[in-house]
Amino acid sequence: MNLLSLKDISVKKNGNTILNGLNLSVQKGDIHVILGVNGVGKSTLALAIMGITKYTGKIILENRDISKLSITKRAKLGIRFMRQTPPSFEGIKIREYIKIDSNLGIEEIKKTLKKVGLPESYSERFLDDTLSGGERKRVELAAIIASHPKLAILDEPDSGIDIISINKIKSLIKELNKNGTTVVLITHREEITSIATKASLMCNGKIVKSGTPRDINKLFKKDCKGAKL
Repeated sequence: MNLLSLKDISVKKNGNTILNGLNLSVQKGDIHVILGVNGVGKSTLALAIMGITKYTGKIILENRDISKLSITKRAKLGIRFMRQTPPSFEGIKIREYIKIDSNLGIEEIKKTLKKVGLPESYSERFLDDTLSGGERKRVELAAIIASHPKLAILDEPDSGIDIISINKIKSLIKELNKNGTTVVLITHREEITSIATKASLMCNGKIVKSGTPRDINKLFKKDCKGAKL
């Protein structure tokens, strides 16, 4: 069953075509990796799904056209988005941020922070620039885990993270999926596809092939590392 369908999605910025008639289907319950080199439009795709950037085409969530819905309304339908570089917020404590989309008490929030490798004491820290990019990414992942979304779009969750932490993040994504969240995982690193149930190769603003993670990895190595298809 399709949870998410993208139909003829196009994005243009400053006269340049970023997404070019992109089509994609994501099955309910999958960890679906979008694999592609930097600059092919992967982050723009994530922004379009969340409704942050303007686009043409249709986005269907569970047979409902959400193309004209705001970011807030998409979030209410169960879509969550982790940016490649999560934002910081002056004056908001981490526990307050995690609680925005969840009903967790402070002890549950601390346990969730521990899951993503952050000390319990971080619940009282502010979500500002005193945190590293990697720490903000962990907080964002903790917030997504706490909210139990229907669909999580994770943009480069492995970037800026050391290899030990990458393995931890992969385990957390699998746990998130096991608990009922369909995941769209955007990356340019082949090794992250090891947790995927399905993968798609993105080149030049389009999905050029979808299939098994193994087959898409082979195609990525062969045809799409800096090449134009």
